[in-house]
Amino acid sequence: MPVYTPPLRDMQFVMHEVFNVVDELKACPNHADIDADTINAVLEEGGKFAAEVTFPLNISGDEEGCVLDKSTHEVKAPKGFKEAYAQYVQGGWPALSCDPEFGGQGLPLIVNQCLYEMLNSANQAWTMYPGLSHGAYECLHAHGSPEQKKQYLPKLTSGEWTGTMCLTEPHCGTDLGLLRTKAEPQADGTYKLTGQKIFISAGEHDLAENILHLVLARLPDAPVGSKGISLFLVPKYQVKADGSIGERNAIHCGGLEHKMGIHGNATAQMVLDGAVGTLVGEPNKGLPAMFVMMNAARLGVGNQSLGLTEVAYQNALVYAKDRIQMRSLSGVKAKDKPADPIIVHPDVRKMLLTAKAYAEGGRALLMFCTLLLEKELHHPDEKVRKDCADLAALLTPIAKAFLTDNGFEATNHCMQVFGGHGYIKEWGMEQYVRDARINMIYEGTNTVQSLDLLGRKVLGNNGATLKKFGKLVAALVEEEGVNEKMAEFINPLGYLGEQMTKFTTEIGFKGLQNPDEVGAAAVPYLRVAGHLVFAYFFARMAQAAQRAIDAGSTDPFYTAKLQTARFYFAKLFPETATLMRLARSGSKVLMDTDAALA
Repeated sequence: MPVYTPPLRDMQFVMHEVFNVVDELKACPNHADIDADTINAVLEEGGKFAAEVTFPLNISGDEEGCVLDKSTHEVKAPKGFKEAYAQYVQGGWPALSCDPEFGGQGLPLIVNQCLYEMLNSANQAWTMYPGLSHGAYECLHAHGSPEQKKQYLPKLTSGEWTGTMCLTEPHCGTDLGLLRTKAEPQADGTYKLTGQKIFISAGEHDLAENILHLVLARLPDAPVGSKGISLFLVPKYQVKADGSIGERNAIHCGGLEHKMGIHGNATAQMVLDGAVGTLVGEPNKGLPAMFVMMNAARLGVGNQSLGLTEVAYQNALVYAKDRIQMRSLSGVKAKDKPADPIIVHPDVRKMLLTAKAYAEGGRALLMFCTLLLEKELHHPDEKVRKDCADLAALLTPIAKAFLTDNGFEATNHCMQVFGGHGYIKEWGMEQYVRDARINMIYEGTNTVQSLDLLGRKVLGNNGATLKKFGKLVAALVEEEGVNEKMAEFINPLGYLGEQMTKFTTEIGFKGLQNPDEVGAAAVPYLRVAGHLVFAYFFARMAQAAQRAIDAGSTDPFYTAKLQTARFYFAKLFPETATLMRLARSGSKVLMDTDAALA
């Protein structure tokens, strides 16, 4: 059976020793009283919930899956999921970072981020039920009418009701301009929606008494394409004026997808047959409103793969220390045993350290993103809010694509450490691989994220936002450039920072002559950008660890952090050279292939 220990020490290191989150947050009036002890205590309890309540349900939930009653259209989640969710609600966990005006606890977003990393490690399928509700909450909080906020936000905050986002249709995925779901205005100000949505995570279940579906649809006079999309709130059960549950709405689950992973979560086909909904935001401006939820989901999916990377690494490490096989190439290490533990072998260590480095780099990136979002929302300085919004937009596709690519590689490595036992179900490793593979696809495939990064976030403003991140890199290089102890981390970071401007400009010029050049370069470009971001955070983590050692600390945690950073820069970061060569190789060898693809 797998094991899981919440990585609280590393979380605390990144928050308090690298990012100094308490000081950062105190600049926001709503967090003027926050302190490290409160953050640490909440996360310790959150870790216990993840490890003790949801983690034991992971393998059984995967084996059992969800069951649809076709006569009632009701879905039953795996055994124990409903009871775990009741404990989650009773503990106040859904309200952690929500607005106190609607019953929330008002804690920083970074606390919720860390809680959800642990929940994803413990049980990604279960975590998706409450996880999507946060996106629905953020969307309504930003774009809902006063009446919608009053009626629905307290229930989302408490966790009594959950939320979904209904975008995809059978004939269109990412290209939402093709969607056909219709919304007919009614005399009472509501709308009747008709259409079909597919791949709706947590679309139907028995964990909560109501489900709030955020649905994209077209008004009768809507313009064609993405400019004619509106957003509607369609509850499973209609809600009476006093807030109580009313009649069953005409939206139901028509089927469940049979998929390779996350079996414990109901991926539903939703049918709307004159379902009653209310407009969220302005007519024909549904995409900007929905993007609040979509961006939250993209960061959330990156967090799913971070969680899987961490738990897979922990289990592979335990196994590698226990499993004996052959002798070390450099001489016997375990003289009292007939063979050495496999952790003595260089390639096993490479696989373990790859997963460890990708987990620690991903944790730093996602924490940084949540700090940016916090300051974007609450910092008193308008320029700081704008800069944080720009950086968050730049980093979101990287967080989704780079972390999920890395998560699949890491879980594969960790399964490989187990050898033949890796693909045997009882060890749990093959489930992590299956779940991680899905994360690369949904919420916008990683190629779509790459096109978004290069085409919209970088070239779309002539690299202005990329330069903002470049200034962070340059400041760190200047600060530590003469420190010999930091040279192995700072020099490669500084070199790639300088190369990035030339590399981006080159791709941009080629794209002006032929847009396919951008499409051909986008995927390797995102991985280069991901490594630039990871290199920056590993350099900052190495800086904090080195300072602790220089101050006299003998805590092996800091030595381990330097060793992991050293591995990252020596064995993973050099991928950037190949990636830039791939990006520069152009589109001709891809597009001039009609004969090859005939």
